[in-house]
Amino acid sequence: MAGWMLVARWPFLTKPQADDMTKPATDAPISYIDRTTAYYLGLGYDNPYQWAQYDDVPFVSVTKPLTEMRVGLVTTAALYQEDKGDQGPGAPYNAAAKFYEVYRQPIMPFPDVRISHVAIDRDHTTAEDIGSYFPLNAMLRASRAAIIKEVGAYFYGFPTNRSQRTHLDQDAPKLAEMVKADQLDAVIAVPNCPVCHQSIALAMRAIEAEGIPTVIMGCAKDIVERAGVPRFYFSDFPLGNGAGRPHDTASQDHTLAGALDMLAAATGPRSTVTSPLKWLGKPDWKTDYANIAKLTPEEISVRRMAFDKGKAVAATTRQGKDKG
Repeated sequence: MAGWMLVARWPFLTKPQADDMTKPATDAPISYIDRTTAYYLGLGYDNPYQWAQYDDVPFVSVTKPLTEMRVGLVTTAALYQEDKGDQGPGAPYNAAAKFYEVYRQPIMPFPDVRISHVAIDRDHTTAEDIGSYFPLNAMLRASRAAIIKEVGAYFYGFPTNRSQRTHLDQDAPKLAEMVKADQLDAVIAVPNCPVCHQSIALAMRAIEAEGIPTVIMGCAKDIVERAGVPRFYFSDFPLGNGAGRPHDTASQDHTLAGALDMLAAATGPRSTVTSPLKWLGKPDWKTDYANIAKLTPEEISVRRMAFDKGKAVAATTRQGKDKG
């Protein structure tokens, strides 16, 4: 259920503007796999990334009403680190702010998490509003409205890593162990960048396999569906807005409500629901993200150097963490 039906079912939701609840745009979602493959080939890297793909998908049916459920939050956002450079709204990509291990933090006091370390759509969003990528406030509002029983006392950070093996062998089992120990009834996860969506997909597969139902709120449909997940609530928005539009509480509440509704209603794996909300920014945003065809040779050279620099910074950061 989504849109007006959610408003009728859960009166605490603010009704969006009438023209905001139209059907999704007819143009197809971005194929991030194709787009990023062409982008990195265009930068001069000749080893296209192999994205995760699975035929079997774990699935656990919800056995209690939402009103009796303790729901946890998983994010690919990083805890703010004062000594790691610009991590604020509009910050350029900041490899130094990356994290490489699963973390677990209290939801109160309200955490300061940022997404400067991942490849969000910086041309069309600024990450100024934490509610667009970290739906803790929306979850707390749902709890106060008795839509869910409560929000788990902790939230969990899951690292973005191109190494699927590291996720499968180390990160996902560690996260699943934390979630089980905290006795959560369900988990909501919000990825941000393309690889984030794969990382979170692998994590939610592991949690579901442990008997805890999950739902992903995200924007990279092709990556999540290729990996194969139990439930996916898709918003056709620029990357970095998986929890709703920035500075739009009604949008964020509706996005969460749609995800919660499908959490309870899904009857089998690979369930995808598309949000009826539309992006209200520039209509050509889909043609811009990582589009190598729109770059001049000079711009390609600059981006190649920036990417190589970012990889070097990330490698140094990772080595320092390993030694520590």
